[in-house]
Amino acid sequence: MSQELLYQLFHVQGYRLVKLDMQQHCATVHIEPQPHRLRCPACRSANVIRRGESQRLFQNLPIGSHCTFVLATLPRVGCRDCGAVRQIQLGFAEPRRSYTRAFERYVLELSGVMTMLDIARHLLVSWDVVKDIQKRNLQRHYAKPKLAAVRRIAIDEICIGSGHRYLTLVLDLQSGAVLFVGEGKKAASLAPFWRRLRAARAQIEAVAMDMSPAYVAAVERNLPAALIVHDRFHLVKLMNEKLTQLRRELFRQATDELHKQVLKGTRWLLLRNPENLDPVKGEPGRLQAALQLNASLATAYYLKEDLRQLWEQPNKELARLKLIDWYHQAQASGVRVLQEFARSLLACQHRILTWYDVPISTGPLEGMNNKIKTMLRQHYGLRDREFLTLKIHQLHKAKYALIG
Repeated sequence: MSQELLYQLFHVQGYRLVKLDMQQHCATVHIEPQPHRLRCPACRSANVIRRGESQRLFQNLPIGSHCTFVLATLPRVGCRDCGAVRQIQLGFAEPRRSYTRAFERYVLELSGVMTMLDIARHLLVSWDVVKDIQKRNLQRHYAKPKLAAVRRIAIDEICIGSGHRYLTLVLDLQSGAVLFVGEGKKAASLAPFWRRLRAARAQIEAVAMDMSPAYVAAVERNLPAALIVHDRFHLVKLMNEKLTQLRRELFRQATDELHKQVLKGTRWLLLRNPENLDPVKGEPGRLQAALQLNASLATAYYLKEDLRQLWEQPNKELARLKLIDWYHQAQASGVRVLQEFARSLLACQHRILTWYDVPISTGPLEGMNNKIKTMLRQHYGLRDREFLTLKIHQLHKAKYALIG
């Protein structure tokens, strides 16, 4: 009966129950190994003699509202075959850990529905114990993502925390898994990733990325056969930034108070797609009033809308003609920020139009960035760099929501 109790309630095999101590909201099980099961930890021989013993306390699964502990008497054995003198292997707990494997599995199950702090409070352990369990589990499964089968990737940076701290992320566009997390946003941040790619002999076909010269140079140097795609998301985002910059300049230059009042609060109206404006709130009317008072702002706004059509063309050649036409319109507008932006687009038109050959984007990576920010809000930041990296590698299989 005692062996069945140990196995069913405490997931312990190969030991016998010595006694059970019950205190207020706490149960301690005293166990010792069965003599006929003693083995040499080095050669697994049963030809051993006892050389002393020690006791260790392990936290186990709670039973109802009671926390439970396992107090194990662990003999030290000397092997007559190999001569080794060591403490026997536990079986029910990892080496140098103060909790059982069953307790570890329980913590990992709770991690899917509870925050780390909630788990620590529920099980009456420290936050560091929960973190240690999660970290070792992540190291087993996500420490070294496999790269041999990767064909299409996306590269982008994300700002985390204060002080403009950046991470460079590489995402597998087929599986959605983060393949690499580098410190900073320079080309040097990707150096370890290129080494791993060469070691895995991965054949990368295409890379989606923004217009960062550092990233472009790094990809061309390390993946000369890969196609680079400047995706729609970043180009439209850059155009929106130019539009915002122009609106701010016009607001500062305006001398008429009425003119300023019309421009005030129109930033999101300018950036939003026309079909998403709310007529009930009068947003289309407010937008038109701002455009009528500012010819240059109206030109920039309509060019922004026209740029969206670049990815709606039937083929690559018509898209090229559309881009050239858009470039000439921007140059003729007389608006400096638009002229500069148009020149930068024309300079890298071949990487923009590659989208028609390989229609990939960094959209999935932007979604991953949102998950990372949600995760950091849940943890109120993570100071352990390795733990943060492992959590990011796991995110493609996790559904994060603020719990509480």
